[in-house]
Parts: sequence; C-alpha cells; structure tokens
Amino acid sequence: MFAREIRWVAALDRFSLFLLLLLAATFIPLPIVYQALGEKALRIGVMVGVMVQAVVVSVLLARAWPLRRLLRTVLTVVALGWAVEYLGSQTGFPFGHYDYTSRLQPQVGGVPLLIPLAWLMMLPPSWAVASWIAPVPGEDKQGLKGWFLFALVASLAMTAWDLFLDPQMVAWGFWVWEQPSGYFGVPWINFLGWMLVTFGMTLVVRPRHLPAAPLTAVYALTWLLEFVGQLLFWDLPGPAVCGFLGMGAILLWARWSQGRESQ
Repeated sequence: MFAREIRWVAALDRFSLFLLLLLAATFIPLPIVYQALGEKALRIGVMVGVMVQAVVVSVLLARAWPLRRLLRTVLTVVALGWAVEYLGSQTGFPFGHYDYTSRLQPQVGGVPLLIPLAWLMMLPPSWAVASWIAPVPGEDKQGLKGWFLFALVASLAMTAWDLFLDPQMVAWGFWVWEQPSGYFGVPWINFLGWMLVTFGMTLVVRPRHLPAAPLTAVYALTWLLEFVGQLLFWDLPGPAVCGFLGMGAILLWARWSQGRESQ
C-alpha cells in the first residue's frame, strides 16, 4: 500500500529527474533574460522553452512507447495543432476571433510553427493527469464510453493550463483578440474551444501505456513555474491565482483518485 501511495515520486528515475531539472532550468531564467536583454531575447527564450518541453515530453513517451507509436502521436498532435489554429485564426471557430502577430516566427499560413509544439508540450502531460482520474480503457473493457470520460478529463486538465497561458501570451503581444472580453480580455468561448480540440485529439490518438508519473511531474512543474512567474515577475496576479487554482484542482483530483484506488 505504501509503495502505491508514493508511486508518483518512486517512478521518477534519475533520467526523468534530469529532464525535469533541464526543463526548470530553461524557464526559470526567462524573467532575468527579459530584464537584461529585452523583448527579442524573451521571444527567443520562449521559443527555446517550448521546444525543450516538447522534446522532454517526447523523450518521456519514447521510453514507454514503440518508436512507431511515438512518431504517429507526435505527427498527429503537431499536424492537428497547426490545423485547428489555422482554422481558428481564419474563421473564429472554435476559439473565437483572434490573430497572431508577427512576433513569433517562422509562420505557415499565419500560424507560428511554435504553436503546434505548444500543444505537444502539454497534451501528453494532460493525458497523464487524466489517467489517474479516469484510467485509460483497456483493449477489452469500457470501450467508447471509457474513452469519452478519459478525453473529457484530459480536456479539463489541458484547458486549466490555458488559464495561465492565454492572458500571458496576449500581454506579450503574441496574439490579439478581435473583441477582448471575458477572462482578463480572453473570450470565454476560447476555453470551450480548448476543451473541444483536446477532446477530439485525445479520441484520435487514444494514448495507452502512458508514463504517467514523469508526465504528471511535467504538468505539476508547469503549474508551479507559471504561478510563480506570473505572480512575482510578469505582473499577472489574476491569471496567476486562477491558473493556480485550476491546475491545482486537477492535480488534487488526480492525487485523491490515486489514494482512493490504493485503499
């Protein structure tokens, strides 16, 4: 019983811990870089951070999955991520009407190539957190109903991250809303769009055999870094508190579900 209670920590071997430290070391210096070198350096730092987290997540998946499944998942998430962002920026569906500025380059079809990598960097961690709450259906049980429940929880986990993300990216001038409103200038329909897209991507990929502990640690580290950064350095106390509560509630739900299962 005790071993099951600490499995989130016990499953983090030295290599996983190294990857988490690398991730933290990539994002922590961003406020210092911005203060010392200005906005251009900040943009470069953001791009490097997203790419590093996407690589870390992919490496963690590679340790648990066959190469073919990994490549299929990465390509699917990146391709769908670009497609939905292109559709969204061109039509307003499903996020509402917004436009990317020229600050993030390169772009294809007006969508920065970094954006699909941002989907990749947080979607598998959201799957991992969801797997503690609504376990991934096996080949021979639960079927479509089980996948729907898992995808719904994953969409909540992913959308909770956007409570941090969208206000910060708008503040940094990476994209703009046609009619700022709702949540710190972000239309509420945006969050419904995030849930819809995450739900759909999850059902398309149907990720089994996730390395849940290290990916959950990535989710938790992102939660902590975003909260501290926005509260202390980026002057975004409102999104900091809301994101802290949103992602924190998902993590507490996952921890409670894990503890209930171990009883």
